[in-house]
Amino acid sequence: MNLNQFNRRKFLLYGSAAFGTSLFLKACGGSSPSDSGSSGGSDTIKVGILHSLSGTMAISETTVVDAEELAIEEINAAGGVLGKKIEAIKEDGGSDWPTFAEKAKKLIDQDKVVTIFGCWTSASRKAVKPVFESKNHMLWYPVQYEGQECSKNIFYTGAAPNQQIEPAVDWLLENKGKDFFLVGSDYVFPRTANTIIKEQLKKKGGETVGEDYLPLGNSEVTPIIAKIKQAFPNGGVIFNSLNGDSNVAFFKQLQGAGMGPDKYPVMSVSIAEEEVRQIGKDFLIGHYAAWNYFQTVETPANKKWVAAFKAKYGQDRVTNDPMEAAYIMVYLWKQAVEAAGTTDVEAVRAAAIGQEFDAPEGPVKMQANHHISKTVRIGQVREDGLFNIVNSTKGPVDPIPWNQYVPETIGYACDHSDPAKGEKYKT
Repeated sequence: MNLNQFNRRKFLLYGSAAFGTSLFLKACGGSSPSDSGSSGGSDTIKVGILHSLSGTMAISETTVVDAEELAIEEINAAGGVLGKKIEAIKEDGGSDWPTFAEKAKKLIDQDKVVTIFGCWTSASRKAVKPVFESKNHMLWYPVQYEGQECSKNIFYTGAAPNQQIEPAVDWLLENKGKDFFLVGSDYVFPRTANTIIKEQLKKKGGETVGEDYLPLGNSEVTPIIAKIKQAFPNGGVIFNSLNGDSNVAFFKQLQGAGMGPDKYPVMSVSIAEEEVRQIGKDFLIGHYAAWNYFQTVETPANKKWVAAFKAKYGQDRVTNDPMEAAYIMVYLWKQAVEAAGTTDVEAVRAAAIGQEFDAPEGPVKMQANHHISKTVRIGQVREDGLFNIVNSTKGPVDPIPWNQYVPETIGYACDHSDPAKGEKYKT
């Protein structure tokens, strides 16, 4: 798509609801779980894959599709699910949030998929959320996000803020400095993430000295670089929540301005191995990222997965955190279906809670809030473009969807195993 012609008004409409409720599709029609949650008499089970295969987010999302397809291939080779092969129907969200909603409806209503694996940006997830809720269907979402949401229709296998953003801030405060400049793409995830960071810094003795945003897909980063240099003439911490190919321009111009990681360390929460490969490792060596998984994680499950991924897609390919979260969510869904003995949405939803998996990142478990426990890691980009893990929790950290730094959500939690509690209750 032509990024300079991106419909800004439409983008903000769907992307600004940080604590969002349904913004559209109020009357998109409902279908019961049995309508689209059953494989019927077919000899295959249809699932949807919905990611951006074009547009600004394709740099990240196409690799997630690769991981999902590898998991499906492995499951089918091992006998499928309930004796049936998985049939994946793939749709392109095109880095356009209304398109994601339209494609989600198509997959549910026309293709009759039993679940959908999809989305990357929170803007796309917010766009499809009312579709899944109105149709009582099921989305598996694989990317770290800003929290402040806990839908019964979504299973989140990426990190909640307390499993990525907050530990990254703590590590920076302890190791790199107290003053932060926040830079991000202009949509719900970076803005909400930075709201959390600012509250965290207040309570931890840090300070936000600057904050700026760039429209998603925009590469005009020179003004932001100038503001950072003005705020930090002698260097300082940069917390980066830019998404997509805006990062290409940002890191190249940061280096071009002589602002290297020795004085201007950047902590990213959307830059992983694939982005390093595509941006160019020489622009990122020495900078940091916070994730739950890196390709360099030393577990038997990871060695097996990396070998399988490279065997299928090429030895020059790399794995990363969203890909790993996408890969394991297919297996978690499979286990839930087998535990339920059916593809019925309600039954699978109940059976998913408590599912455990020996993931490449380490052991994970689906909690009653539809998020998984995950190990937290900080990595530094090294000479080969992979990450040296410089900090790690001793084991999995339980997810907290409702943030405990933001005043409006302190004391709230989520529990879908108890109807009396549901998506938000006061503890």
